[in-house]
Amino acid sequence: MTELFQQLVAWVALHPHWSGLIIFLVAMAESLAIVGLLVPGVAIMFGIGALIGSGSVAFWPAMSWAVAGAVVGDGFSFWLGRHYRQRLTSVWPFTRYPKSLSQGIEFFEKYGGKSVAFGRFFGPVRAMIPLVAGMMGMLPWRFFIANLLSALVWAPAYLLPGVVFGASLEL
Repeated sequence: MTELFQQLVAWVALHPHWSGLIIFLVAMAESLAIVGLLVPGVAIMFGIGALIGSGSVAFWPAMSWAVAGAVVGDGFSFWLGRHYRQRLTSVWPFTRYPKSLSQGIEFFEKYGGKSVAFGRFFGPVRAMIPLVAGMMGMLPWRFFIANLLSALVWAPAYLLPGVVFGASLEL
């Protein structure tokens, strides 16, 4: 693992201008409906945090890109839910895996608007909550506030353990 980490640090050092875009794309993919179920966001964000801890990536720009990616990913999922509403129940993957959508609906019904903030930290419903919030008619401004505030907490919660790990490797 140390060798892979060193190779990644070397690549980022050679191409620092790509780090922001990569962080944005990872955070966005981790936040997108359906895609977020497939992307190992926790592990990748931990790795990015390790790059921050090693000094290869600057903390505040990485945080900014991670927050922006999370907000955009959830925002796009919300828009999809708001635009397609109940038609989503008749498209793949929800026709094949209806439980994933029903779990998101149950979570949203239980916690209401707070589910957007809570859902960002609960794996099984993580990528579905913004989509469901749009489907269920949550007001866009309420969604945006919950989305932004939860992203501001999510980014450091996912990056800081990696920062500590990366700094310990440097020691």
